[in-house]
Amino acid sequence: MSDHYFTAEPASDDQRRQRTVTLRGQEVAVQTAGGVFSPDHLDGGTEVLLRAVPEPPVEGDLLDLGCGWGPIALCLAAASPLARVWAVDVNERALDLTRRNAELNGAQQVQAVRPEDVPEDVRFAAIWSNPPIRVGKEALHAMLRQWLHRLLPGGQAHLVVAKNLGSDSLLRWLDQELGGEFTAERIATAKGFRVLRVTRSA
Repeated sequence: MSDHYFTAEPASDDQRRQRTVTLRGQEVAVQTAGGVFSPDHLDGGTEVLLRAVPEPPVEGDLLDLGCGWGPIALCLAAASPLARVWAVDVNERALDLTRRNAELNGAQQVQAVRPEDVPEDVRFAAIWSNPPIRVGKEALHAMLRQWLHRLLPGGQAHLVVAKNLGSDSLLRWLDQELGGEFTAERIATAKGFRVLRVTRSA
């Protein structure tokens, strides 16, 4: 059976590949490998997300939830050099690749860690995520519930989800689940993906 990108310890060979990718208009040299999400290129959803998001806060704690080999974390670090960027994944190979790619690109403020290794008192000024939809609805909802409640007042999360993988139903769930203290809306649609924004009340 092939690895899922949300496998903690991928069984496939850890064969590193050199890639040049374009992230928010900048060419960036990275390493990728099998056993992580979209190992051969920048996936379409992440590309749509990175085009749609506003500039992140200049400082504070920022979160890339489900970091893969690190394209979102690298963008956050480049845009906000004074911020601390948390790149979170359950996949150890993905975390190792993100650390390596941060090192290759001088992004010293990137902390690539498992979810349980983010200190409990850390609160986020922004969250950017291409969330792991294929973990299943129950696990996805639990993950979003956990991390969205760690947004600071006035903080925003931007999530990208394929329309055919339930973006519209996820938006309805966010609206119903979070209610009052948060607002959820769709801010962009492109290439079969929706970008959803969740804002915590100030």
